[in-house]
Amino acid sequence: MESSQQRGARRILVVEDEPTIAESIAARLRAEGFTVDIAHDGPAGVAGAEAGEPDLVVLDVMLPGFDGLEVCRRIQARRPVPVLMLTARTDETDVLVGLGVGADDYLTKPFSLRVLTARIHALLRRVERHAAPGATIIVGDLRIDTDQRRVWRADTETQLTPLEFELLVNLARRPRTVLARDRLLSEVWGWADASGTRAVDSHIKALRRKLGADLIRTVHGVGYALEAR
Repeated sequence: MESSQQRGARRILVVEDEPTIAESIAARLRAEGFTVDIAHDGPAGVAGAEAGEPDLVVLDVMLPGFDGLEVCRRIQARRPVPVLMLTARTDETDVLVGLGVGADDYLTKPFSLRVLTARIHALLRRVERHAAPGATIIVGDLRIDTDQRRVWRADTETQLTPLEFELLVNLARRPRTVLARDRLLSEVWGWADASGTRAVDSHIKALRRKLGADLIRTVHGVGYALEAR
């Protein structure tokens, strides 16, 4: 299938069960030059991601059929893709669960379309920045192939989401150097906001769960350092 990059327009899938909200988001994104597909429930969202191979998914948490968390799990299992979750929930646990299943960023409803488009542009810039040819990074028993976007620890390969991969690369390029949360948020996510540091913490937890609890050291009140041996 021809990619949206080859067609010249980035493709975004909007999965939102409220037609008014979905159409408002789609209209704004089309005005920004994106190709936009819309799905209104969980199964249609998964099918739309498989058929359209979007460059980014805007995904509501509360959906009929099955919820956005399950949609995110299924999408990421098939093909890692940046996901921006929309949630009406303000409970921090709900937000962290969303980030834990592979979402890259989130917005709490109500939100402005200007902020939404700014976050989307930031996520896509991050993907472009990390898509450039790189090299193999080796830190202790950790090996990262930045060209193929593959990760091994002690010869065991582990699949990471796009954001988990980029966060790991960011840490691995400066091993044993403590990087502040707000710096990681700016360099990896492409924006800086103190409220977003919980996203950093959530993805660090995911990396530890997948690659080993001893991989990343927490410096309380400051940030994280990669300590692979």
